[in-house]
Amino acid sequence: MKTYPLSMNGSVLLIVGVVVAATISSSVLASEPPRPNIIVVMLDDLGFSDLGCYGAEIETPHIDRLARQGLRFSQFYNTAKCESSRVCLLSGLYTYQAGYRALDRAVTFAELLREAGYFTAMSGKWHLESEPTERGFQHYFGHLSGATNFFTGDDTFRLDGQAWSEFDENFYTTDAFTDYAIRYVDQAVDRQQPFFVYIAHNAPHYPLQAPEADVMKYRGRYRIGWDQLRQERYQRQVAMGMIDARWALSPRPDYLPAWDSLNEQQQDWEDFRMAAYAAMVDRVDQNMGRLVQHLADRGLLDNTLILLFSDNGACPFERTRGDQYMPWDPRSYWTYDVGWAHAGNTPFRWYKQNQHEGGIASPLVAHWPQGLRTEPGTITHQPAHLIDILPTLVELAGAEYPEEFAGRAITPVQGRSLVPIFQGEQRIGHEWLYFQFSDNRALRRGDWKIVSARGGPWELYDLAADRTELNDLADQHPDKVQELAQQWHHVAAEIDQLQPRRRKPVAGRDEPTFPARLMTER
Repeated sequence: MKTYPLSMNGSVLLIVGVVVAATISSSVLASEPPRPNIIVVMLDDLGFSDLGCYGAEIETPHIDRLARQGLRFSQFYNTAKCESSRVCLLSGLYTYQAGYRALDRAVTFAELLREAGYFTAMSGKWHLESEPTERGFQHYFGHLSGATNFFTGDDTFRLDGQAWSEFDENFYTTDAFTDYAIRYVDQAVDRQQPFFVYIAHNAPHYPLQAPEADVMKYRGRYRIGWDQLRQERYQRQVAMGMIDARWALSPRPDYLPAWDSLNEQQQDWEDFRMAAYAAMVDRVDQNMGRLVQHLADRGLLDNTLILLFSDNGACPFERTRGDQYMPWDPRSYWTYDVGWAHAGNTPFRWYKQNQHEGGIASPLVAHWPQGLRTEPGTITHQPAHLIDILPTLVELAGAEYPEEFAGRAITPVQGRSLVPIFQGEQRIGHEWLYFQFSDNRALRRGDWKIVSARGGPWELYDLAADRTELNDLADQHPDKVQELAQQWHHVAAEIDQLQPRRRKPVAGRDEPTFPARLMTER
């Protein structure tokens, strides 16, 4: 197996025009603890501000404790969509660069860590081709589908490659995924192997379903409405240093009604479904508490790296049906609409699918007592992306990134290791970051960002001064727009290998973009 070395005496190695910066600094090697156990947790459709440690009123004390003891990222990016984020996470590559859902030009982090001697297991949502047990995971429990009923599951559930349907009256996906994650930790310990466990929660993706007690805990809290909720979250974000006070809170868009314009019945309904959503996030936190306590009880917590983040921003799609059933009834199928999605992505604009900050900005909490060299509770403002997770894990696991794997040629890794950030250092960051889903696209270079929503005209923002993207500078700097647009098209064609139909020119400046209420998920 040919390999691409990921370090070279602390220098940056260039391979086929792609910078690979998963370098291992001498300071890391000098004080290297045993290889860490690794737990990667991906949440689904969680907005940037939906955790307490990112400004939410939702009670997430266990995740918040990890943040207080660990490290938070204020500029961590996903792809704004479920399956493409999973591709980037598993492969360290951009979506089509990896071969999209087939991952046929990529090697997964599970395959690499398994080769390096790790026990590898996954629980949760897959949403890609083949099955996890065919892509490096020794054990898998979860669903292959993009969404599922939280109480009754669906026919895509698998246990180690075999169909599984042992749902009972106590089944709830978030609990079950954690049960299996704990089981996998114990199996790894029994085998005396370091473990890598990937937990891909379906929560809080719709349908909004949660146990009754969890929902009723929040019932009535959201009668304040999305306007006041966003103001309160924004104020907490500024106070904690997550958001620069110079960045104004993005205003409520004109297609979203003011909360006070809703009648009492409408407000009650909106409160109820946001309570169901909050309950789902709360339940994830309860299970994180269970998992962390188990690690602590077994003496594993100190040398276990835990990474927790979301696959995209909050989801604005109104698809509720069966609203005569309560959200703790499996027959229910609630979603929330753009109003609560707008609140979830505080302080940013736009949503899941869009490449504005509201679609692509994710929380990232890192916890590793033996490995982090940052002060507890630090917030780093260094930009990073899902493609950076694989090279980070490869470096920490002492694995090798190959030129070929299982008889396939493998694309050189695109991501860069986060280890320097874990060490409290300024890493050599990405020269640029590229974003695309459907006809939504963006490119960030330094603090400049161009972005187009649904094929609309390019917008230009200086993120250092205006990360909430309220002051479009495209008309003032047309040369910069042209320069960055040309780079986006070059990356799309030559690096991401995006299909030509996805690379058509954007609309002219006089053509409007579509409001989020008209979006449909494809």
